[in-house]
Amino acid sequence: MADKLIIFDTTLRDGEQSPGASMTKDEKLRIARQLERLKVDVIEAGFAASSNGDFEAIQAIAATIKDSTVCSLARANDKDIQRAADALKPAENFRIHTFIATSPLHMEKKLRMTPDQVFEQAKLAVRFARKFTDDVEFSPEDGSRSDMDFLCRILEAVIAEGATTINIADTVGYAVPELFGTMVKTLRERIPNSHKAVFSVHCHNDLGMAVANSLAGVQIGGARQVECTINGLGERAGNTALEEIVMATRTRKDYFNLELGIDTTQIVPASKLVSQITGFVVQPNKAVVGANAFAHASGIHQDGVLKARDTYEIMRAEDVGWAANKIVLGKLSGRNAFKQRLEELGVKLPSEADVNAAFARFKELADRKSEIFDEDIMAIVSDEAEAHENEYFRFVSLSQRSETGERPLARIVFAMDGVEVSGEAGGNGPVDATLNAIETQVKSGAEQLLYSVNAITTGTQAQGEVTVRLSKSGRIVNGVGTDPDIVAASAKAYLAALNKLQSKAEKLSPQG
Repeated sequence: MADKLIIFDTTLRDGEQSPGASMTKDEKLRIARQLERLKVDVIEAGFAASSNGDFEAIQAIAATIKDSTVCSLARANDKDIQRAADALKPAENFRIHTFIATSPLHMEKKLRMTPDQVFEQAKLAVRFARKFTDDVEFSPEDGSRSDMDFLCRILEAVIAEGATTINIADTVGYAVPELFGTMVKTLRERIPNSHKAVFSVHCHNDLGMAVANSLAGVQIGGARQVECTINGLGERAGNTALEEIVMATRTRKDYFNLELGIDTTQIVPASKLVSQITGFVVQPNKAVVGANAFAHASGIHQDGVLKARDTYEIMRAEDVGWAANKIVLGKLSGRNAFKQRLEELGVKLPSEADVNAAFARFKELADRKSEIFDEDIMAIVSDEAEAHENEYFRFVSLSQRSETGERPLARIVFAMDGVEVSGEAGGNGPVDATLNAIETQVKSGAEQLLYSVNAITTGTQAQGEVTVRLSKSGRIVNGVGTDPDIVAASAKAYLAALNKLQSKAEKLSPQG
């Protein structure tokens, strides 16, 4: 009998710690529903004690998700753990995930605690978490740089207190595969009660080895849970990529001999949704979910694939959710057809009013663009959801003039807290002029960190998806806007980012 590999997704918690990747409650809910369709075993929905917004998002996910276990992170103290338990109360199945740093560097410099103090606090935290649930996970933060004797001592103690999952965290991406796998194996062999807990691995990608380290933890170390994120999203260089872990163990079952509960056909839809919501574009040559992952440009490769797919393809594109772009709707399509397509795409809008608003935007787009693809519909829904939640700034209209040898000028009309205002400005190009025109009225003082454009589909009629990243007072936010007109998309993205800056929600950033 093959063992089962538990897939623990932390896109909504660790993935959200990427600068600019913070998500609204509604956005988190949409991703959580997609993760449930993906049949992820555990969804780490957030860090309840970090902010009221995170608490409410976890609570909403806990009340909505039925088939996956919902988890909240908590530092090893009663206040955090109580907050996590309160947020998770509506869930059918929930887990409390508590952590404390165990490396000499972190204990001395960050915690300013002795190893004995850390040991006692870890025990008390797990003991308190067990009052709320039998499903308790403990992580030694910076585990890969911790002393082996101390790790064995603390992990034996937290298992004795009732921790059912032990997660070895390579918090700073320092590990290398063989050593990390051997480390997990040694821990399981040396800890007398290790058989009472599932061992897990959580690796960061600073040296580009997160997936390799995780798989070594599984194959060499005997770990049976991997913590990962969609698209490898995460702070610094990111986390272990869920899609790579899943397809590696599935494609090479001859080597790993592990069962998975994942519906792999939902991988690409999950990737696209996370990319669209966060504004983090997936690189074309990204394994499994990149646009070129199944493209063959070489004549020799094309010839081989045409004769027999397995000459150059080790997995099928359709198995991970790739499908040829097909026209699904047009300007003659009715509301019921649009609503049915939303359901087929797994999109559930909060109310009929939201469906009507999205349908109105669809009809408007269909008048401008003859071919409407699934990606266009998802972009409409994303824009509608963002507008629904953040209405302080709202795009109304735009006119701009650009001529070779002349300085471009733009005039924009937008709503500010329900009141329409207009601004005019010049710039180095039409986009620069448009954003300058917005700033004549807003005067945000924000620094622009990123401006990027991505075509949602192919062809010159494609909608442009623009991402703008702004920074102000230590907060970094992303705004995403879509429109067949790139300049209009840019204005929408900039206003979306300003809306997020307008939100006063604050977050703490625990490491994990």
